[in-house]
Amino acid sequence: MFRFWKVSASAGAALLLVFVGALLVACGGAEEEGAEERAAEEAAPVRAAFVYVSPVGDAGWTLAHDRGRQAIDALPFVETAYTESVPEGAEAERTINQYVRNGYNLIFTTSFGYMDPTINVAATAPDVTFMHCSGFKVADNVGTYFGRMYQPRYLSGIVAGMMTESNIIGYVAAHPIPEVIRGINAFALGARSVNPEAEVRVIWTQTWFDPAKEREAAESLLDVGADVIAQHQDTPGPQQAAEERGKFSIGYNEDMSSFAPAAHLTAPIWDWSVIYERVANEVNDGTWSSYQYWGGLEDGVVGLAPFNDAVPQEVRDAVEAKRAMIASGEWDVFTGPINDQDGNEIVAEGVTMSDGDMLGMRFFVEGVVGTIPESE
Repeated sequence: MFRFWKVSASAGAALLLVFVGALLVACGGAEEEGAEERAAEEAAPVRAAFVYVSPVGDAGWTLAHDRGRQAIDALPFVETAYTESVPEGAEAERTINQYVRNGYNLIFTTSFGYMDPTINVAATAPDVTFMHCSGFKVADNVGTYFGRMYQPRYLSGIVAGMMTESNIIGYVAAHPIPEVIRGINAFALGARSVNPEAEVRVIWTQTWFDPAKEREAAESLLDVGADVIAQHQDTPGPQQAAEERGKFSIGYNEDMSSFAPAAHLTAPIWDWSVIYERVANEVNDGTWSSYQYWGGLEDGVVGLAPFNDAVPQEVRDAVEAKRAMIASGEWDVFTGPINDQDGNEIVAEGVTMSDGDMLGMRFFVEGVVGTIPESE
């Protein structure tokens, strides 16, 4: 049943005034909300998004990147967001695209396998700045960034070479890409610079983040006599395996000593805030243009975690002497003479390998026991 209400003229006028007032309040609220949004945009002209390949809580690679994100999130002109555990490939491209649609003007993609998705999306978003970690493809709005992690790898190799008693050092390797191969070689060169009898035995896991598999690989190396375990993956599984066996370990990405306080000697680590703060400032002041960044010890983007109390002073002194030479530019890791594992000269005495040759490295140096798979 419908009911019709009779309203007097005076009452109708009153109702009209109430309605108009409500409408004005609603419009005012909308305008106020819009003003707040505009103020937020003005306060944070750099909206930076991060795409991560593993969980933020991985205790390694992604955690290190997220510490860098937090550093720029504290800047008054930056707003950040991130998505974790994004598979490399089509899913990565969808995630990057979504950030573009949501209005982010600076996007960091933090895994090698995000390279093509980054390039693909960048071609459709010329006004957005993209920075891809560890890749080699660039465009007008795409740059790359990485660090000379091989430098602290070499230093950690000195620690392992001086601490091993069995002269067998285990290395749990991730994927057979130049980055990983370069790290293994640098580590082996460091170890053998102080202990020519040391050998570095390599096992590949074909993983970045698989705690169980990486731990099992470390255990198999411990089974054949390794008394120091190094790694390239993101989880502390290899560290924990060494701890349980009463052996030593070298971490990666972050200080992993909390997971293996007795075993963990040190770790090559990242400080991504160095490059993230640089890029954020460049985008904010309009000076950014595409470039390829590869910083080293002198920049602070790479370094070593604090030493375990078990590391003697003579080991610390040996590391510091080489660290100072590298950071000053006096010497670098891949300076000859360097032979491959078959004894063939790769780098002549006094010659330093070019960046291009280092970035495409596909051989093992003397002292490394293992092979490089042709493909994954």
